[in-house]
Amino acid sequence: MSEPKLPAAPASIQKGVPLKLVLDLGAVSQLGLNLKMVHATFDAEAFEKDCMNGIEELALKDRGYHIAAVLKNHLPNYYTEAIGILLASLTPPLSQTTDLGLSGMFYMPHISFIERYGLDISYNNQKDPFDISMRAQYELTKRFTAEFSIRAFIANQPKRTFDQLYLWMNDPDPHVRRLCSEGTRPRLPWASKLVDLAKDPSPSLPILELLKNDPDLYVRRSVANHLGDIAKDHMDLALDLCENWLTDASKELKWVIRHALRNPAKKKIIRALDIRLRAKP
Repeated sequence: MSEPKLPAAPASIQKGVPLKLVLDLGAVSQLGLNLKMVHATFDAEAFEKDCMNGIEELALKDRGYHIAAVLKNHLPNYYTEAIGILLASLTPPLSQTTDLGLSGMFYMPHISFIERYGLDISYNNQKDPFDISMRAQYELTKRFTAEFSIRAFIANQPKRTFDQLYLWMNDPDPHVRRLCSEGTRPRLPWASKLVDLAKDPSPSLPILELLKNDPDLYVRRSVANHLGDIAKDHMDLALDLCENWLTDASKELKWVIRHALRNPAKKKIIRALDIRLRAKP
């Protein structure tokens, strides 16, 4: 029996080639085939036709939302069942955190589906879909990233979401640990600002404290970028954290500190320059 596959995709962004093309006909066709493999009544041809209708003018993220809307129309009208089909169609989890290429963007429609519909009780027979959505994002972040979809849950149900993230930050999978830091960034690129976390980043601090010494650079880089976001709204807090982290810091943690403060240093903020100097390996 055939197994779900990823479509062909470039190893990196190519000059002169729009990034949106990773979600073009090849990806749509493969998605339809993957779903047909696990859900025999899925009409892959009609799905492909509906996806391609009007997709040409859409940018990458809008293509993800567009395909997600088409998925909703072609999957069962019950979120739990629809998510079960999507998860059954997944390829194996990523086995590394470097040289990932662009193939994972194939899962942007899946993430968009959860972002748009994963809190909708009316789409789930009046049953709370929160736990189902969390399990789905846990699986998808191991294949792409759920950093965009998780933000809808942080914004709408912050305590429940952070309670889950506090468990995931100890997960053995680095992609899951990274989600805890990256998804909670107040100013994540390509995503809407998390206004409450920009005002008060304290819910994220336990995550950063734990992951600052993560064994995987993939995770530590996210911590540094997150702290750089915090510095844009709470400079003193970011500097205080870096100052505290300097005590007995490993060379890996010193890199995190320097990376986190690179923008304040460019602005010639004296304390940031001093901390970065002291964080040299």
